[in-house]
Amino acid sequence: MARPDLAGSRQPAGRAGPPGSTAKWWILFAIGIGNFMSALDGSVVNTILPVLRRSFQTDIATIEWVVTVYLLTLSGLLLSFGRLGDLRGHKSVYLTGFAFFLLGSGLCGLAPSAGLLITFRGFQALGAAMLSANSPAILTRNFPSSERGRALGVQATMTYLGLTAGPSLGGWMATALGWRSVFYINVPVGLFAILMSARLIPADSGEAQREPFDFAGALLFLAGLVSLLLGLNIGHAWGWASPRVLGLLAAASICLALFILVEARRASPMLDLRLFQHPTFRVAVVSAILNYMCIYGIIFLMPFYLIQGRGLTAAGAGLILTAQPLVMAAVAPISGSISDRVGSRLPGSFGLAVMAVGLVLLARLGAASTTGSIALALAVTGLGTGIFISPNSSALMGSAPQARQGIAAGILASARNVGMVLGVGFAGAVFTTLLAGAPQDVSSPALFAAFAPSFYLLAGISILGALVAARQQS
Repeated sequence: MARPDLAGSRQPAGRAGPPGSTAKWWILFAIGIGNFMSALDGSVVNTILPVLRRSFQTDIATIEWVVTVYLLTLSGLLLSFGRLGDLRGHKSVYLTGFAFFLLGSGLCGLAPSAGLLITFRGFQALGAAMLSANSPAILTRNFPSSERGRALGVQATMTYLGLTAGPSLGGWMATALGWRSVFYINVPVGLFAILMSARLIPADSGEAQREPFDFAGALLFLAGLVSLLLGLNIGHAWGWASPRVLGLLAAASICLALFILVEARRASPMLDLRLFQHPTFRVAVVSAILNYMCIYGIIFLMPFYLIQGRGLTAAGAGLILTAQPLVMAAVAPISGSISDRVGSRLPGSFGLAVMAVGLVLLARLGAASTTGSIALALAVTGLGTGIFISPNSSALMGSAPQARQGIAAGILASARNVGMVLGVGFAGAVFTTLLAGAPQDVSSPALFAAFAPSFYLLAGISILGALVAARQQS
């Protein structure tokens, strides 16, 4: 492959401006490969959760931590790595993240127990946080505002292609080669992504190198957010009034309150609170959290419906699950292009309303539902998400100044992962509570009775998100 000429794309520190018309699309290609890889990993792991549960002979609540610890680590570190990108350059932090992600993937494949797998997933998430916190900033830096929605839409398409390939590929690999192979697949894909990113992404030296990194703010945010999300996720298992849960929630309140006080007084804060003074920014963050609560609630619940409830193999379940991300991938760039012309408010609100319809369809599935009806319900949720994602991301990134793009990207990724953790926590809490003590055989009536309230809860969250998104100013 001939290397594109990126000489004209490098911008001096402190200057904004997109590169040439050809170079910027190569940059998008390089970022897209990374998005594809991380999405592939996430969708593969979620698809094989029932397989992991059987392999390690553990329960649902334990194996849920394979997903939860990954998202907790991501959520706690995204702002720090986004700020570090602003200070030291987004490309260098992005490439470092790849190295950590690949090492973590290899360790996950070698894990001899559920406990060590959960630990290694946390290490893998360290690298994923570096990737997620800097990729939107790199794209926003290199694309003009008139093409930002389209670029972020293509980025979303690469993410959804990874989500599309993940369930079927992961199901097949887990069946034919064993579950460890789904982690090893990250190594060749990741190595290719590192080479392309190093070659194609222009170097940047950071917008504010003279500003110090806010270690106190970073530690307070990490402690506060992890305590909050941990308390919310284990509350249903330990009891909401238990001393441990109350202690976690109290610690979260104290740490996050101190974090806000510290950031408000810092000359160079990790989180610039002035960003939230912009109405568009505030609305985009809240609606993104609600959207991802719904997405990850679906991703968590559906493998148990298909594999444990309907008796499908991991490969068969994975094939059906591709309906959702496949529609997302097709719709996201179109929605992004439309938002460049008409703004983000209407497509964002409409997308979440469509998702609510899809969630109601999922809630109505039962033991005799046809494959077509399952795929249709998933496709409708994918349509809603695809309509929402690109306009929302464009509105959030566009409302942040150039010198705070890393922070904005970190907030965007934090909203996504906080929503994911809350979605798994709330959907998992309803599901496991209703299922407690009931038989969990294939086609068990109790199993299907536990799914419907979980999906109705998510539908209500999606409707709330649509109302919030309708308040956006553009």
